[in-house]
Amino acid sequence: MSKAQKRKRLNQDDGESKTPAIKSTVDGSNPYPTLLRPTAEECREVRDALLSLHGFPPEFANYRRQRLRSLSAVDGHDTQCTMKSEPLDEAEEESVLDGLVKILLSQNTTESNSQRAFASLKAAFPNWEDVLAAESKSIESAIRCGGLAPKKAVCIKNILNRLQTERGVLCLEYLRGLSVEEVKTELSHFKGIGPKTVSCVLMFNLQHNDFPVDTHVFEIAKALGWVPKTADRNKTYVHLNRRIPDELKFDLNCLLYTHGKLCSNCKKTVAKPKAKARVASPDECPLVGFSDLV
Repeated sequence: MSKAQKRKRLNQDDGESKTPAIKSTVDGSNPYPTLLRPTAEECREVRDALLSLHGFPPEFANYRRQRLRSLSAVDGHDTQCTMKSEPLDEAEEESVLDGLVKILLSQNTTESNSQRAFASLKAAFPNWEDVLAAESKSIESAIRCGGLAPKKAVCIKNILNRLQTERGVLCLEYLRGLSVEEVKTELSHFKGIGPKTVSCVLMFNLQHNDFPVDTHVFEIAKALGWVPKTADRNKTYVHLNRRIPDELKFDLNCLLYTHGKLCSNCKKTVAKPKAKARVASPDECPLVGFSDLV
């Protein structure tokens, strides 16, 4: 794959487009006002079906514990997915800056590779001041196992340089006090951060009710008929965030992402969205019962 193709692939995975993130995702207008799906009941049924099949994905358990802890006092919170064995007071909350860099490193690579890349980065540079002072080549070497190291190293340096210049401290904790729209506006100023990355930070690190749209969620949403087949990533993001109940967004998003990775039927949909595959049975893919996903 050429360098140009890799750059294009990275941008596509984060939902980048020629339209700035702030204009494409903060606008609250409904792109599909006559499309009344998904319904709240459908979202809950899909969540429950995927939970029965996969259980709750362990890689998101810490984030979920943090979320449940922050929402524990909210009346009416849907706790159908609550794991009784979870000790809510033991969840360790990572910094927003750590979370943002982890999300950047996860683009276009496997989870294990991105985790290795972040661990390698922290081993080489114990604090963010060390990363800021380091040469780009040294950062690239530290994160090379995660793929697209030159691109990601530049993005990380850009974030740190902007924080140092504008705030005098390498910290994003101030985002915790901002609204969803304010966070989107703030992060859109950082070069290399696209709508999907912003949405992931909102959901995972800031415990906002947001619904990121990655490749798996995007293709499954189209297959389920939740958005038109001609929908783009940004319109899908806006529509799903309007239709999916806030209390279901986190669990449903994690489960759709996990299912898209594990289900052989849905993997074909993501890899070749226009291809017609054999009809899967509900035992193979419970989403077959909700759509024309085959």
